Amino acid sequence: MPSVEDYVARIEGTCGEEKDIIVVFKYDKKDEAIANILKKAQLKNSLSGIIFELAFRDISFRVYSSGKAIFRGIKSKEALNNILAALLL
Repeated sequence: MPSVEDYVARIEGTCGEEKDIIVVFKYDKKDEAIANILKKAQLKNSLSGIIFELAFRDISFRVYSSGKAIFRGIKSKEALNNILAALLL
């Protein structure tokens, strides 16, 4: 069974009030990760299929076709891991 670590190469940024968290997906899994996220999250806006503005469980975030996601307003690492698990698995 896959896990979040199978998709995520690294997480950058700090958790806390008004901090953005950048999640970088593994190169060989990025297309699968983006497809899973687009199936489960609500699409708010798409810019030429390169940048997707999405919402999931009252969290707004962007996913880039290059394999990065930027989450806003997540206060803890556990919350981020829960959201990533729900989106990716």
